[in-house]
Amino acid sequence: MNTKTLSVASIAQLLTAEHTRHQNTINLIASENYATAETRAPLASIAGTKYAEGYPGRRYYAGCAVVDEIERIAQQALLDLFVPKELQAEYHANVQPHAGSSANLAVYNGLLKPGDTILSMSLAHGGHLTHGHAVNLSGKTYAIVSYGVDPDTGLLNYDEIERLAQLHKPKLIIAGATAYSRTIDFARFGTIARSANAFLLADIAHIAGLIAGGCHPTPVGHADIITSTTHKTLRGPRGAFILCKKDLGGKVDLSIMPGTQGGPFMHAIAARAVAFLLAQEQSFGDYAKTVCSTAATLAHELQSRGYHIVSGGTDNHLFLVDLSKTPGLETLSGKEAEQLLEQAGIVLNRNAIPGDTRPPLTTSGIRIGLAAMVTRGAKPADMAQLATFIDTVLRRRETPTTGIDIRAFAHRFTVPA
Repeated sequence: MNTKTLSVASIAQLLTAEHTRHQNTINLIASENYATAETRAPLASIAGTKYAEGYPGRRYYAGCAVVDEIERIAQQALLDLFVPKELQAEYHANVQPHAGSSANLAVYNGLLKPGDTILSMSLAHGGHLTHGHAVNLSGKTYAIVSYGVDPDTGLLNYDEIERLAQLHKPKLIIAGATAYSRTIDFARFGTIARSANAFLLADIAHIAGLIAGGCHPTPVGHADIITSTTHKTLRGPRGAFILCKKDLGGKVDLSIMPGTQGGPFMHAIAARAVAFLLAQEQSFGDYAKTVCSTAATLAHELQSRGYHIVSGGTDNHLFLVDLSKTPGLETLSGKEAEQLLEQAGIVLNRNAIPGDTRPPLTTSGIRIGLAAMVTRGAKPADMAQLATFIDTVLRRRETPTTGIDIRAFAHRFTVPA
């Protein structure tokens, strides 16, 4: 880039271009969503200038009375969203984590010692990088034992997870995934963790909004600690939170600050508070239900066109397509599929499928998520057309040129201003 052309105006132009890119394309990235203007507004507020290391009433800076109240509202709104009133006295909320990765790191740092054993889902089977992958700090610091899905069904094998827990006696068990399309049985995980005398961490980063909307069972009452991002199905700003049993609250707070973070982003905490409040409205529950039904419909439409859907379908907002088991597409890699679809205006990501023989940057699968497009107004009735687009691009290796085109389809669903 020619640095002589850099200017404030160039950034503004690029941001406009990014909005245009979203509007012109179909966004099927399972990790992405669109926050409302009401939620985004605090991110540009003066609260972003305030340093507030510490916690409400216990700051290391003066002038924090107002942001203290903002954080208290965010904490209470988070409790109200996920924890029944009769159980709230047993739970503690921390709304300061900058990201889901830092929330998980803080839990490990607060509750474990280096070398302690963690039992978690393998990245290759749908787990997250921060659940102990060798290249991540979690995998370098702790002894990781991995569980996966049944190779035939694509489902979690809870009996095998229980066997591993009894054999290895982990200090922490993680229930949660980044590419698993079926309901997670948190109650069973809780029983397994208690039998192994382990802490249970529920990482609900992908399904938090579905839990809040009543479309997925809650880990509350089963897990000792709950971590999540706030921007995926919860439809908030980028960020994260931690809910935990009250007796672990002190360790969690100290592990966030000063353990792994410094000053919180008060403007982001204000935006999270708005998101937590909006997610308590009936309209959000309707949104969550539509996300699940729309994802299930698209999975079915692709399946009816011969695509191999891992686990046979989906109970949540996402699903994996195994191209290596899809007749006619066996030689097409996930990377090639991702590139073909993006060129045509459909944006998603390549993803490893359980037992993948291709390298992680190539993969044999793609991951499809519907949370963002449902925010833009997509519904189950639109999925037959979308499935046809995907099928045409991947089988013919070309962008559809007859009938309604992909850009026109994308423009039916407005990106929030």
